[in-house]
Amino acid sequence: MKKIRRITEAEVISEFLKAEFYHREFDADRYKYENFVFDPNLMDENENAIRRALLYRRRATMWREIPEDTQWWEIELEDDDLKRVNVFPRAHWRRLSAGNFQALHVAERLRRQIERGKNSELLSKINILRTRLQYEGPKSTVMLIGVDESQPVTLLEGNHRFVSALLVPRQIMLRRLRLVCGFSANMDKCCWYKTDLVNLAHYTKNRIKHLWSREADVHRLVPESAQSTEPGDYVNAVGSPNSE
Repeated sequence: MKKIRRITEAEVISEFLKAEFYHREFDADRYKYENFVFDPNLMDENENAIRRALLYRRRATMWREIPEDTQWWEIELEDDDLKRVNVFPRAHWRRLSAGNFQALHVAERLRRQIERGKNSELLSKINILRTRLQYEGPKSTVMLIGVDESQPVTLLEGNHRFVSALLVPRQIMLRRLRLVCGFSANMDKCCWYKTDLVNLAHYTKNRIKHLWSREADVHRLVPESAQSTEPGDYVNAVGSPNSE
């Protein structure tokens, strides 16, 4: 595993939010914030705070478990590194993995199901993503977490895309995926990286602690004059994120 360059948490949150922004939680005011999401100014602290609040609508409980001392890096994986990449140990990945969360193992199980002609919502999604990866386009960011570059890493966001990429030639993965990993010596205290009773108890305690948190209330970060109900009024009030 090779570290390419250090990146900020603000950039990571920005990329994460782009992948989440199609969900229904953003339907009511998507037009208000799409410029902040798809044309971000990472040097603007208020914009960064808005993107964090938006991400927290869906991923607050996830993000709070990431250690505060996490350093984010753009990385490159060698072939030997692939066996140290694990899928996110939740939902259908838990059922599909049969106890082995290695992404290579999961991809092989999916490959066999596809070859047998099985049908499921997951297989349909994997097939669509596998096909899309083979066409030219901008790189898609996949996020991982780990203790350091010598130990196993876990997919935090982009599980479907990464597993789909394991089903296409290696050069396509390199061309179409941008890999970002958060490293922390305390990552083994994060339940998304290491699932045990202690970490799950910490997760539960954190959920209760933040039940009434306003961290996801993006309106507290936007001036009242910008909180219009019409897209045009909003753009006129706040201007383009890139305007000087």
